[in-house]
Amino acid sequence: MARKNVIIIGAAGRDFHNFNTYFRNNESYNVVAFTAAQIPDIDGRKYPAELAGTLYPNGIPIYEEASLEKLIKELKAEDCVFSYSDVPYSHVMGVGAKVNAAGANFVLLGPGATQIKSTKPVIAVGAVRTGAGKSQTSRHIVELLMQQGLKVVAVRHPMPYGDLVAQKVQRFATIEDLKKNNCTIEEMEEYEPHVARGNVIYAGVDYEAILRAAENDPDGCDVILWDGGNNDFPFFKQDLMVTVVDPHRPGHELSFYPGEVTMRMADVIVINKVVTAQPENIDIVRKNIEFANPNAIVIEAASPITVVDPSIIKGKRVLVIEDGPTLTHGHMKIGAGVVAAKKCGAKELVDPRSAAVGRIAETFRIYPNIGTLLPAMGYGQEQITDLERTIENCDCEAVIIATPIDLNRIVKINKPNTRVSYELQSIGSPNMTEVICDFIKAKGLGKTGCSCCH
Repeated sequence: MARKNVIIIGAAGRDFHNFNTYFRNNESYNVVAFTAAQIPDIDGRKYPAELAGTLYPNGIPIYEEASLEKLIKELKAEDCVFSYSDVPYSHVMGVGAKVNAAGANFVLLGPGATQIKSTKPVIAVGAVRTGAGKSQTSRHIVELLMQQGLKVVAVRHPMPYGDLVAQKVQRFATIEDLKKNNCTIEEMEEYEPHVARGNVIYAGVDYEAILRAAENDPDGCDVILWDGGNNDFPFFKQDLMVTVVDPHRPGHELSFYPGEVTMRMADVIVINKVVTAQPENIDIVRKNIEFANPNAIVIEAASPITVVDPSIIKGKRVLVIEDGPTLTHGHMKIGAGVVAAKKCGAKELVDPRSAAVGRIAETFRIYPNIGTLLPAMGYGQEQITDLERTIENCDCEAVIIATPIDLNRIVKINKPNTRVSYELQSIGSPNMTEVICDFIKAKGLGKTGCSCCH
């Protein structure tokens, strides 16, 4: 029987995982191409033969998504598998319409076809949107587990933007590991907070190999923490699913893919940012949770900010730098930097768009609704250099760094600046401490069980 030609529509993450778990050794299919979107400069490569398996001795080419309809016809593709995330349903079905109009089937693979079973207990953390507060939720859970003497190994949703063979399995235990692996700013923002807390984090391309390495980490492993990214559902079969929702973007929990999937899968739903959100927006989110997943445990939480030096902000015209993906395809308008500016009495927020150069100016053209914030884009050295030049050009008196890492380590900032950090804080009961305590007891972890609730 002839193999069915397939194109995988992706963004250097879920697409590779779908291939590895469902298509790589499947003789019913012939993956003729990947397409790439969302992330700059990831098309024009190949998924390498070293990772693609015996059915693909020449590897698989990666094209830009803009050429999808042409590729379907030229490559005689029968199925197109949509494999990236944090997009509205209108976008998903817009791509689906193009695929169908070109004559192919539009396919979405689910957890049953793509999740890998671990030999260790797995806690998965996801979110309905980028920038909802998943990272601080993951960090909080890791801290609660470590307080009970448990060895936690985190595994991060993929961000393989470089040499895919070299990135097959990556282990980060020190800051030096970040440098050694030539991590982008986006990667450092996710990996560094884990490393700084003393736990190991894995990432890469081949998540079967990554999971087995994590389970057998040389420093030990009692629990796997899936630190999900880009509001995707977990690559690993979870024992506990925690999903973060954002009342600053009410309704998105029912209108973005696959954010709604993660909410419907959740055992625990965290309504973050309740201190800064409007009460009516919190009510909308609560009603949507009740509609989609009434059996979930619902935790209210805040992400209080800490400003290293508020005096740098007070009365000043400030440039606010926020996490890049949160502002671009995450569509966030209010982040920790904006909250800090208001709290600390900034005179005004300076619009960086007139100062933007090169790849940063291009980012503003692609995402014109970012507004008066500067996304910390750094997928390559060119972007990092342009970020530095944009900051230098900006007519401001001070800079607020609201990224998960200190940008001063990466770029030269020629103006007074201060960092903003944020951590998750459960409010009332139920809370995350109780949830993790119950998990530890249910799994029989530790010598004496959980003591955090006593």
